Amino acid sequence: MKFKRGDQVEVIDLDNRFDGSYYHGNIMSRVGKKTYIVQFRTLLEADQSGFLREFVMTRKIRPKPNDVVVTDFALGQKVDVFANDGWWVGRIASKIGETEYLVHFDITNQDIIYPFANIRLHQDWDATNDIWMHTRD
Repeated sequence: MKFKRGDQVEVIDLDNRFDGSYYHGNIMSRVGKKTYIVQFRTLLEADQSGFLREFVMTRKIRPKPNDVVVTDFALGQKVDVFANDGWWVGRIASKIGETEYLVHFDITNQDIIYPFANIRLHQDWDATNDIWMHTRD
C-alpha cells in the first residue's frame, strides 16, 4: 500500500522495548521506495519540543484501523488497549462492573484493569489485499 501526506497510520514496534504495540501518526512524506517520515500523535521528542518524527519502513506502517462500534467484549476476545501512548494487544480476562475490563497481555504476562473507553476491537491488517480483518479468536 502506498501512503500519501496526511494519511493517518499506525506504526508497530518502534524498537524492541515496545514490541506488540501500535502508535498513531500521520504520514509527512515518502523517502525512497520503502520509507516514510511519520509524525506521531502521542509520542514526543526527547526534549519535549514537539511530536516525534521518525523515518519508518513501509512494513511497519498500516492504515489507521476502521472504527468498529461495540457495546461489550466477550471473555477471551482479542482487543487493543490504549495505554502508555499506544495501542497494545491483549485479551479480555473478565468484566469488572459495568464499565471496566480486566485485560491479559501475553507479552508481559500481566492482567490490568481498563475502562471500556480505552479498549477497541482488535483488527489485523491484510497488506496483500489492503483490507482490515476482524479477529475471530
